[in-house]
Amino acid sequence: MQVFKFGGASLKDAAGVKNVASILQRYKDQSIVVVVSAMGKTTNALEAVVAAHAQQTGEAQNLYNALKEHHYAIMRDLFEDGDEVFATVNDTFVEGEWVIEEKPSENYDYMYDQIVCMGELVSSKIVTAYLNKVGLKTQWLDARDVVATDNTYREGWVNWDKTKANAQKVVAPMLEKGGFILTQGFIGSTSENFTTTLGREGSDYSAAIFSYCLDAEAMTIWKDVPGVLNADPRIFDNTIKLDRLSYREAIEMTYYGAQVIHPKTIKPLQNKNIPFFVKSFLDPSAPGTEISSDTDDNYPPIVVVEKNQALLHISTLDYSFVAEHHMARLFGKAADLRIFVNMMQNTAVSFTICVPNVPDRIEKFVKAVSDEFKVKVEQSLELITIRHYTEDTISSLKKGKVVLFEERIRNTMHMVVKNVPTIERKEVEIAGSKS
Repeated sequence: MQVFKFGGASLKDAAGVKNVASILQRYKDQSIVVVVSAMGKTTNALEAVVAAHAQQTGEAQNLYNALKEHHYAIMRDLFEDGDEVFATVNDTFVEGEWVIEEKPSENYDYMYDQIVCMGELVSSKIVTAYLNKVGLKTQWLDARDVVATDNTYREGWVNWDKTKANAQKVVAPMLEKGGFILTQGFIGSTSENFTTTLGREGSDYSAAIFSYCLDAEAMTIWKDVPGVLNADPRIFDNTIKLDRLSYREAIEMTYYGAQVIHPKTIKPLQNKNIPFFVKSFLDPSAPGTEISSDTDDNYPPIVVVEKNQALLHISTLDYSFVAEHHMARLFGKAADLRIFVNMMQNTAVSFTICVPNVPDRIEKFVKAVSDEFKVKVEQSLELITIRHYTEDTISSLKKGKVVLFEERIRNTMHMVVKNVPTIERKEVEIAGSKS
């Protein structure tokens, strides 16, 4: 049994759905659990619906209707008029409308999960119907019947024991019937049967959860890139495809922000030594990248750029030293607010952390510690991580940047930078030529 995951880019339109079907046709005699994301940029669109509903702008329903029509247009390209999938999808969209018709919840994250989950639910029902239409026997599975989480909305923590038990109870009998099983990424359920999500781009993680719980032979994520590259091709030219990666190297890359794989994906696979492939849905026959334990650690420089970062410069109001009990409180509050600390640095009287720039969470953090600490926030920054760095690589990445602070640990370097405005860069060059 294998697990395949197809993301939003592979399902953005009718042609994408047909291409996914053609890929699965190659594996029609195999036992595969297929995990799908929402179609295209649906999650972004649903986030706009959530924001409009929370702010009561009056636009939530219009935005939701536009999204519905987009999906109906895709279905009209895939199915004949009157196909039962239209009624099935409409019933699913109605569940989201019930949330929008109610007064906005005071718990924004809870409300977010009840609306945003519609993307995966609708996508999975459309793809399931199409696969069956073209003769690929497929059973639809509600991931919420398997993936059990706590009540941490927007970033649910998996209850592994319960999830494993659910997988054996629900999925194992479905596998015995043959054909494909198709389910959703990104979503789970609390013990009270409320929907949770696993964090942005969490469908990769969902595939790993199913792989772990069902003892999959292998897991494959189908992307619009040829495999795992040593840098983001949208930012850098002449990137190199990595044919093989160790679990450890993949964990390091994703931890520091590599976008090709969700950060939580690797560990469940490593725990059971399940090989993991990243392949291109644009070129399904290409080998892609294999991630497993059976690799060496001889890599070129690997660069990860995480944009939209913020530095929080923290100091005590009474000018005392930043001691262990201060750090304990700061980290405790960051954990409560799910603020991920990417990098840190301290002096005797100050403490600086680099975190993703999520304004509402940072604002809550600053307010929560304001009785004891002064916090200065610096935004619009980038965190650059270089694995297996060389001095030439570091020098080239510093061009046009102001380095606010950096650190080197073994074969890894991190630096927090901001771009130098063009006018400042010209002045530096002129000053250099005069000297």
